[in-house]
Amino acid sequence: MAETIPSGPKGGRPKIVVDWKEVEKLCGLHCTGEEIASFMEISYDTLNRRCHEDHDCGFADYIKQKSSAGKISLRRMQYATAQAGNVSMQIWLGKNWLGQSDQATIQGGMNITAFRVVSEDDE
Repeated sequence: MAETIPSGPKGGRPKIVVDWKEVEKLCGLHCTGEEIASFMEISYDTLNRRCHEDHDCGFADYIKQKSSAGKISLRRMQYATAQAGNVSMQIWLGKNWLGQSDQATIQGGMNITAFRVVSEDDE
């Protein structure tokens, strides 16, 4: 959840402080910006504004950067599953990483020894 800190001497709303460690974990789980904002109990616009203030980038760029950790973790688990002998995962990784496919290629030839041309007038 986001915290608030008292506003300055001019008054106004308290400033919302975002727990960026928690946001980073949610990015790793591939949560959307809207889901993260909802979890933090703030609007997406506020999350985006705080990201600009705290990280000098928009939240879309931030989430793209931080979601990489989740992809790495998932890739690591898939690879470990394949190494443990899961044939389905081995096939899936082979198709996606190595460009393999299970399409059969039929090779062969035909010998044509004779043919007959038929026109509509012959019928």
